[in-house]
Amino acid sequence: MALTEKNPSTVKSVTLGLLRGFGIRKVFGNPGSTELPFLSDWPGDIDYVLGLQEASVIGMADGYAQATRNASFVNLHAAAGVGHALGNIFTAFRNQTPMVITAGQQARSILPLQAFLYAERASEFPRPYVKYSVEPARPEDVPGAIARAYYEAMQPPCGPTFVSVPIDDWTKPALPLAVRHISRELGPDPEAMRKLADAIAASKAPAFVVGPSIDKAGAVDAMVKLAERAKAAVWVSPFSHRCSFPERHPLFAGFLHASPTQLSDALRKHDLVVVFGAPVFTFHIEGHADIFHNGTVLWQITDDPAAAAVTPAGNSIVATMTPALSALTGLLPDTKRPIPPPRAIPPHPAAADPIPAEYLMHTIAQAMPKDALLVEEAPSHRPIMQKHLPMRGQDSFYTMASGGLGWSLPAAVGIALDRSKQRTVCLLGDGSAMYSIQALWTAAQRKLPLTVIVVNNSGYGAMRSFSRVMQVRDVPGLELPGIDFVKIAQGMGCDAVRVTDSAKLGGALKRGFASSNTTLIEVTVDDAVPVLYGQKH
Repeated sequence: MALTEKNPSTVKSVTLGLLRGFGIRKVFGNPGSTELPFLSDWPGDIDYVLGLQEASVIGMADGYAQATRNASFVNLHAAAGVGHALGNIFTAFRNQTPMVITAGQQARSILPLQAFLYAERASEFPRPYVKYSVEPARPEDVPGAIARAYYEAMQPPCGPTFVSVPIDDWTKPALPLAVRHISRELGPDPEAMRKLADAIAASKAPAFVVGPSIDKAGAVDAMVKLAERAKAAVWVSPFSHRCSFPERHPLFAGFLHASPTQLSDALRKHDLVVVFGAPVFTFHIEGHADIFHNGTVLWQITDDPAAAAVTPAGNSIVATMTPALSALTGLLPDTKRPIPPPRAIPPHPAAADPIPAEYLMHTIAQAMPKDALLVEEAPSHRPIMQKHLPMRGQDSFYTMASGGLGWSLPAAVGIALDRSKQRTVCLLGDGSAMYSIQALWTAAQRKLPLTVIVVNNSGYGAMRSFSRVMQVRDVPGLELPGIDFVKIAQGMGCDAVRVTDSAKLGGALKRGFASSNTTLIEVTVDDAVPVLYGQKH
């Protein structure tokens, strides 16, 4: 194929046209030599978002995609850049975040010589944590591969995809490619839905377990309507990374543990459990899951066929959340069963010095703007956060589904890039903060309305807790003394302050939340070992 007056387009121009057609207005990246032909003469209508390390780049793109509900586009540097990014690619896969990742490859003519910066079997590198991965056989195939990567990324269950592009492909001729529309909603099986509606109607004490797919679908209000019609207690699935039900609603029952025994005990009083938009169930420690054997009737509605396939008991319906919730609400008859008793509201924790984590979470809840978004990566303090910092529902809460650290700070930057009229609050443990701290620079450069709160207990609190659960002693590497987050943040261009006195906490938070720029608040808390999975000390 040659460039002619009838065919003036190149691989690059066709790709940029696809991005515009897909509604992608930002490209996230950290550039290298193999990306220069793609980045040269960059167009003014597509914003290039620079991250200072590839893991942060992926995290920013992940948060941005979740905020916009459209696939983000990422440009990484060769195999080394993909290697740096893999941890957060894994998290994007577990988050089911739509994302198209491209990476530079050496020129095709010198690939047989194992040239500097070349990637051997480039498409295999990110597998199995991408839905689709390819290095096109010909330059003119690149736009089609990128289009397929977008369509695959956006199909439920969503996820990242990968295209390796040799450096000399971008300037080669390519035919224009039209953007296509592919529907993304999957309707539920009508007969299965009727059976589920009958089971809910016959239940004496139903429980609904909500997972992240509800919030991702923008279907929280529909979930509330269904729960109110069914008069069902609503629990949050283990490790749910979004808020799919208002946590001060009278039907909200609490958060399910990732312990098989504790989860079974929590749901024991329910004769029917219906799981919406989540696995059945995600566990973290060993134990006997009596719920699969004690006669509890189990149902699941999921947009992930793999999640349906691995469910060990009960019935599953594969469908997306919006049509499924609407259909089920329409099928349910009125019920005379009593409304479950409301969850007890915890008392206000008392101030003390050093600052208790409970008091910090309560004070954040009091000071945070009502429409703020919370992005969290403080695993050891999550149970305390869930107790004292309730989320309002739709688009209010984000965390990572993978358990891998280093996602939430850059993700908060990506979310703030889209939600510039709201305050984004990023709650980090001190250990978590150090994984992708360089994301602060991007936030500061763009003057994003982001407040980062570092909960500093001078160590890996979750590991301290697990060492007690597992009854192991003298574990090295759990303490993190001597990190000055204020100086780090200031060096990145952020306003920053340290709080060690509970009397000054409220004022510091209010000032941080009111700032028009990116701010960091380091809060020194007591080093009490958190209680996870109900262990006793």
